[in-house]
Amino acid sequence: MSEEILINVTPQETRVAVAGSGVVQELLIERAASRGLVGNIYMGRVARVLPGMQSAFVEIGLERAAFLHVADIWENKKTDGEKSIEKILAEGQPILVQVAKDPIGSKGARLSTQISIAGRLLVYLPHDPHIGISQRIEDESGRAALRERLKELLPCDEPGGFIVRTLAESAAEEELRADLAYLRQLWSAIRGRSLGAAPPQLLYQDLSLAQRVLRDMVSAATTRVVVDSRETWQKLAAFAGQYMPQVRGRIEHYTGERPLFDLYDVETEIERALARRVELKSGGTLVIDQTEAMTTIDVNTGGFVGSRNFDDTVFKTNLEAAQAIARQLRLRNLGGIIVVDFIDMQSEEHRAAVLEELKRALARDRTRMTVNGFTALGLVEMTRKRTRESLAHVLCEPCPTCGGRGEVKTAHTVCYEILREVLREARAFHAREFRVLASQPVIDLFLEEQSPALAMLSDFIGKPVSMHVEASYTQEQFDIVLM
Repeated sequence: MSEEILINVTPQETRVAVAGSGVVQELLIERAASRGLVGNIYMGRVARVLPGMQSAFVEIGLERAAFLHVADIWENKKTDGEKSIEKILAEGQPILVQVAKDPIGSKGARLSTQISIAGRLLVYLPHDPHIGISQRIEDESGRAALRERLKELLPCDEPGGFIVRTLAESAAEEELRADLAYLRQLWSAIRGRSLGAAPPQLLYQDLSLAQRVLRDMVSAATTRVVVDSRETWQKLAAFAGQYMPQVRGRIEHYTGERPLFDLYDVETEIERALARRVELKSGGTLVIDQTEAMTTIDVNTGGFVGSRNFDDTVFKTNLEAAQAIARQLRLRNLGGIIVVDFIDMQSEEHRAAVLEELKRALARDRTRMTVNGFTALGLVEMTRKRTRESLAHVLCEPCPTCGGRGEVKTAHTVCYEILREVLREARAFHAREFRVLASQPVIDLFLEEQSPALAMLSDFIGKPVSMHVEASYTQEQFDIVLM
């Protein structure tokens, strides 16, 4: 199935939508204020060695010193017997480290000296001669074949090792060679920057969301990548020209007046992906409840009436629901344990057909999944690996009014919606001024943290934008008044 990748960029966030078969199949969001550090490589300085904890604090230029445990020091893994940390590190010593875990609460970032650099098809391990295969490739003969293919492409004296990613399973030899060249070139640049670098200093920052999408998600089925930011388009074109020349011609800069996500109806899809109820074309419904322990999906016939009998109605609704469920899991990025309550079916043949349709629809998911058959209670259990926060957890927060039983959009999310709406109104109407009516938390955010974004927007449209608090408004409510 052919697909298009749409990238919407603002100074505050980058949003990516993967569209296929005329509908949005996947959504990814990265905010500038909360971009992670995992994967970043630093030349750090050992600030303090703690023999009692067999760990050290390392200054890497963040607000808090980062944490390095002796078990995460690669030099220690190479020796037959583990050395104590005081024999490996000394205070003031420069050290090359990579962030393995972001800072959480009062804890600093977790570090490792075992560097790994992800490419499109491979992960390069400069210090480890091991060749590993992604766990998602389960066929043993296929794993052995991939290992041999890679060994044939590597010179005998090639330093380091590699982990073969899932995409490599269907990659051509020239694609593997290109990824090898990219990783060697990137590591050479990092190593060059590290020579003489005065710690603490950032040597390599993991790719932005737009670049990761280009690296990890563009395939032969991708007809084009559409970007609405000239700066990001230029960066992606340069990135592709250097590392992925076969993709360069498919990257387009969108310059239309209508917002890109409006043009492809992505904004509507985001709203639907936050709703508890999903309407099926046939009239049936899905009811999706996300809890801390698991996600439950209930299938209902709704207003769907089968052409022949009730069994036929149930079977057709369940078949359509199987396809919709697979898409909703990708859209909402639901992970962990998932339980699906299909409408009861008496026929074993119908059960098998619905389960097969579900597995077929899930096959295109980029995230590892396991699907079990129907239980004695008629439920289908599955698991989906958690790769990032779900869409609802990124865009929403627990509702203070209902005590956490529901969710509302965050003030940040409403702020960004208001910025987009003001821009949309400015393009459609000629007004002297735009007055924003919103709740106190949203206005406070605009007057403090988001004041630069507001000033930037005002300069861009050439009109003043004023703020007015409406005490009766909920956090999600706002109006734009044209003056």
